[in-house]
Amino acid sequence: MENKNKSIKCWVVWAIVIGLVIIDQVVKFSVKTTMTLGESHNVLGSWFRWCFIENEGAAFGMALGGKYGKLALSLFRIVAIGALAWFVGKLRRTGAKRGVIVGFAMILAGAIGNMIDSAFYGMIFSESTFTSVAQLLPEGGGYAPFLYGKVVDMLYFPLFYFPDWMPLVGGELFFSPVFNVADSYITIAVFYLILFHWKEFK
Repeated sequence: MENKNKSIKCWVVWAIVIGLVIIDQVVKFSVKTTMTLGESHNVLGSWFRWCFIENEGAAFGMALGGKYGKLALSLFRIVAIGALAWFVGKLRRTGAKRGVIVGFAMILAGAIGNMIDSAFYGMIFSESTFTSVAQLLPEGGGYAPFLYGKVVDMLYFPLFYFPDWMPLVGGELFFSPVFNVADSYITIAVFYLILFHWKEFK
C-alpha cells in the first residue's frame, strides 16, 4: 500500500522540531541574560506573569532527589529523546496521520529543549542570583558540569484557586507552577493527541 503521507518529508518534520527548539532556546537565553533570579513582570494583568526561576528537576519545577536524581533524569531524557526520534521516524514511514506526527514532533522538541538546559547551561552560563544576571561564557567556566545544568522557567499563570467557601484553603492557589516554552510544547501536544487522535492508539 502506498504511503498516503509521502508529502510529509523527513526534512519538514525535523524543520518543525528544530524550529520549535530554537524558539524555546531564544526565550530562555533572553530570560537568563536579562533577568535576575526571582524577577517577575506582569504581562497581561495579574493572571500572566513573566517570572524567572530555575529548577533541577522535571517539568513544572518538580524536583527529583539531589545530584543522583538530577543525573538519572538527564540520562533518562537522553534515552527518551532517542526513542522519540526513532518513533517519529517510524510514524512518518508507516503513514500515520499528519496530526499524530506533528504532535509527537512537538513532544520531541520539548524534550530536546529542556535537555539542552540540563546538559549545557551549567557549562556556558555563570550562576543566576537574586541580584545579578547570568553571563554567557564567563571567565573561569560555568556554574555546573555537563548534565548538571538547571532548567530555565518563566511562564506563570496564577489562574486556579480553591473556592473561597472551602475551609483552610479557600482563595489559595492549587496550581501554580512556573514552566517554560518546552514544557508547553509537551503539554499542548499530549492534550491534542488525546483529544483528537485517541483512536490511533487503541
